[in-house]
Amino acid sequence: MERSFIEYLQRNEPADDRVPVGIGDDAAVIRLGGDCVAAVDMITDEVDFILAECDPQRIGRKALAVNLSDMAAMAARPVAALVSLLLPREGGGVLAKQLYAGMAPLARQYSTSIAGGDTNSWNGKLAISVTVLGEPTPCGLLRRSGAQQGDHVLVTGDLGGSILGKHFDFMPRVEEAITLRRDYQASAAADISDGLLIDLDRLTRASSLGVELDLEAIPISAAARELAARVGPSTALDHALADGEDFELIFTAPPRAAEQLLRDQPLGVPVTRIGVMIARPGLWRRTPHGREALEPRGFEHRFTE
Repeated sequence: MERSFIEYLQRNEPADDRVPVGIGDDAAVIRLGGDCVAAVDMITDEVDFILAECDPQRIGRKALAVNLSDMAAMAARPVAALVSLLLPREGGGVLAKQLYAGMAPLARQYSTSIAGGDTNSWNGKLAISVTVLGEPTPCGLLRRSGAQQGDHVLVTGDLGGSILGKHFDFMPRVEEAITLRRDYQASAAADISDGLLIDLDRLTRASSLGVELDLEAIPISAAARELAARVGPSTALDHALADGEDFELIFTAPPRAAEQLLRDQPLGVPVTRIGVMIARPGLWRRTPHGREALEPRGFEHRFTE
């Protein structure tokens, strides 16, 4: 029942001075020092996971992690999360606790208080909506619109094949993003949720620029290579460009700062330069004979009018 689940959360969620009023009242009270950075994501059964085939704790972790990744894309520091669960009536009570058990360790790792939310039940599939509230750091926020012509385009980690497990187990790049903004003049960023090409297309459009990519430099994951060998006909590079749910950072930085970053490699995860921002709009691949256009492939939710 909803009441017993709320009491369970009150017993298990640690106290946080930034949240003087948390779970149990009609609204939470969250202390923020200034601007509030807000992100919300919903994940649903048979779209983002298959409940019948997955550990619910991994699903709960993912529901929070995708929002923390949005905080990372802005170089913001998360403070609190609001979690809404639409539970199947059959077994919903046990499932809710399993989902929380997956969220709680990640929340504590990222100093994020689960401050409240809502629960509901129905005769349908599980859906989870999480809202994370954060705040800027002294180094300021990153946005998609900040790239300049000539900035280098870089990416953390490696890409592709997330369906083999990374989409559940990735680490949101919160501290990495703050370091990039503070120490290496990162000028624009996005997290790779829907695919490198489509997310990079959104960044270039927001900055009113284009990008020239060196496809040979794309860091392809072992999972992408495994998936290409196992499934076909897509190549490992195809997976790296368009699979999505890598939740790595794609970002830009001025040339000198980017060169220093590549020498320093300070993040504990590799940083790779994959292109340069150009005046001509669109996505382009570098070839020996010039440039060829690329389509912004990736995942989009589709629905009719």
